[in-house]
Amino acid sequence: MTGKSNIFNYGLLITIISLITLINSLYIQNFYFFVVFIFSIIASAISTRYGIKFIKKYNFLQTIRDEGPSSHFSKNKTPTMGGLFIIPLFFLLVSAISIISYKFKLVFLLTILGFFFIGFIDDYLSIKNQINLGLKSKEKLILQIFFSSLFVIYLSNNNLINNNLILMNDLTIDLKNIIIPVSIITIISLSNSVNLTDGLDGLAAGCSSIVFCGLGTEILLNNDKNLLIFSLLSFCMSGLCLGFLKHNKYPAKIFMGDTGSLTIGAIIGVICVITNSFITTFIISGIFIIEALSVILQVSYFKITKKFFNHGSRLFLMTPIHHHFELKGIKEEKIVEIFWLINITLLIFSIVM
Repeated sequence: MTGKSNIFNYGLLITIISLITLINSLYIQNFYFFVVFIFSIIASAISTRYGIKFIKKYNFLQTIRDEGPSSHFSKNKTPTMGGLFIIPLFFLLVSAISIISYKFKLVFLLTILGFFFIGFIDDYLSIKNQINLGLKSKEKLILQIFFSSLFVIYLSNNNLINNNLILMNDLTIDLKNIIIPVSIITIISLSNSVNLTDGLDGLAAGCSSIVFCGLGTEILLNNDKNLLIFSLLSFCMSGLCLGFLKHNKYPAKIFMGDTGSLTIGAIIGVICVITNSFITTFIISGIFIIEALSVILQVSYFKITKKFFNHGSRLFLMTPIHHHFELKGIKEEKIVEIFWLINITLLIFSIVM
């Protein structure tokens, strides 16, 4: 694993996702999807390239935590808040789409903008205080609950949310009494999971591009014309993440920051809820889920062993779990490549399932 050969590099990733997007466009006989995807890659790559200069000019630079892996100390003062050059492009596309009702568009954008605001404030405070600590966890959670609730309650009041959880084919589970809390938890969980995954160069951006590609494919295969627009938005986000990844892959010239990761996770969650793609999203977001679970298990195990044995023990060397593998001696770029490969495998599995 520590050899010089690449297992799964950026070039191969962008080729596979481009091919899947092209096949989807051929499937529905509409090349607009592929054009938007390619344009998104180019626009994001260009905006990020010039954005790096802007970030350096105003000293929006990352401060690396002392308790993190020692190999990360060289990344100190790397430009951050890269989400500033991804998310606004997504806003522009949504604003330009005329087939979405004004009221839905407003609530949709306000929800995404809310998570963007949370991430921006968190990044800004971290930079201002010169430590990798911004908003308190409780403050973040309260704001996340507010903005996700705004969206889900709007969907519920306008009968835009499906109460039936589709497992496979005609097998469904009625979630009528709990669909609102389930949807809110889904959005918040995905937002925070992507944020936790954003700890290695290119990891979160690469995995996000794969997840959006899978989500867009799932929506197309469901053949619901009312939801096709969310497939387009998914492929747009996949392209935006790939364009940003050109500058974020190892060695990263810029980090997406919470401005990017929290918002990208929220967009995945919002599209998942409105299109009733819970199962598919759960599968293709496997890397995000594993990263989040590793943190939960680590903290829980430490507290339990400390309570009953007066000495806290750890399951992993460090969490999220990508840091565990780093401390095991596996090179950062190899971990990212392997995680991308796993995510692509999950994507293919979700399509053929």
